[in-house]
Amino acid sequence: MNYKEKLKNITTFVFDYDGVMSEGKVWTFSKEDQVRTANVKDGYALSLAKTKGYRIAVISGGRGQSMRDRLEYLGITDVYQGAHCKMDSFEELLLAYDLKPEEIAYMGDDIPDYDVMMRCGVKSCPADAAIEIKEIVDFVSIYKGGDGCVRDLIEQVLKARGDWFKPGDVCNW
Repeated sequence: MNYKEKLKNITTFVFDYDGVMSEGKVWTFSKEDQVRTANVKDGYALSLAKTKGYRIAVISGGRGQSMRDRLEYLGITDVYQGAHCKMDSFEELLLAYDLKPEEIAYMGDDIPDYDVMMRCGVKSCPADAAIEIKEIVDFVSIYKGGDGCVRDLIEQVLKARGDWFKPGDVCNW
């Protein structure tokens, strides 16, 4: 089955944070937190998907208050920070919501994402992902991490399922 067909089965998005939802650069002002950049178009797509009933989760090896604040602002509550072994968090998510791996689109950019990606229905990555990740994915976004790759994946899934933007629909979500 090609990945465009697989998109129709997706009910849940799981994202890495650093290098996917942010560009992967961090500014450290204290040992407790690192500041990251985020793309507002990614934020729009995340909010739209959430409003349309899709589940969204983040599994990140990173941690920090700025990350928590951004995700909370977007209404994303399934957040696993400091995930040394991402598979543990992924299994917890599957159990919590009785999800099947083929319902999940995962976007990661580096080797810590590899094992989880191998279990998902749709595997994707940003344009600047590690070569080991690019070799296993169904879809490589034309956008870099933190530069619209999240929206790219969400838009494709929502279009495949008939949930993307329709004229006159803007104020109805």
